[in-house]
Amino acid sequence: MAKKAATTHMNHAERLAGTIFFIVYLLVMPLLLDKIFSFAEVMLDTSLGASLRCALYYYVLFAATVLIFHSFIALTTTRLFDGLNRSLGSLFLSLLVFYGANELFYRVLNFFFGSRVNLNDTTIAAQVSAAPRTTVLIVVFLAPFVEEVLFRGLVFGCVKEKSRVVAYALSALLFAFAYAWTFAAAPWSLSGALLLAQYLVPGLVFAWAFDRSGTLWTSIALHIIVNALALYVI
Repeated sequence: MAKKAATTHMNHAERLAGTIFFIVYLLVMPLLLDKIFSFAEVMLDTSLGASLRCALYYYVLFAATVLIFHSFIALTTTRLFDGLNRSLGSLFLSLLVFYGANELFYRVLNFFFGSRVNLNDTTIAAQVSAAPRTTVLIVVFLAPFVEEVLFRGLVFGCVKEKSRVVAYALSALLFAFAYAWTFAAAPWSLSGALLLAQYLVPGLVFAWAFDRSGTLWTSIALHIIVNALALYVI
């Protein structure tokens, strides 16, 4: 039986710096981002539109991710070429699993709660109308890369060394939390809770794609395809 290959092989510096970066990304920046940009506008005596703010934010995230995790990215790229057939097969199978699991999940969701709109899709639809090219760049390319390195490469990869089950659960929960927690400050609502649940399936499948193929580029590619198709529909 082939041995599962997915492991981080992150050095100590990557793990430490990456953990700090992840905490800032997940918990600090969503709260301080508007204040940071407002301060920048005052200092530069200019006005930054919403689309420009979003683009700058993700450019910084992308640059920081590459800078912090460059050794891991190089290693997972080597793994991609060393097992290209396995990666392509895992990508195709992951696509089938993703849309099959998602369809089942939404059927169950609609049966118990009726048709529900994804709140993030509504936000993205507005962003597409305001700045289509910037939104495509962020949603299709920058966000999948950053999120996969953090949630799958860092969280799943490091925790998997101790427990695969915990790695799947924790990485999926944190991924869902990252998309839903902006609604946490508001009074509890069914829509907010369901938004959290809607991202559990993607989080699990993205982790499975990484785990099965042994390279993070498989989950990055899967994430890009899924976001591109979703954006096309929106």
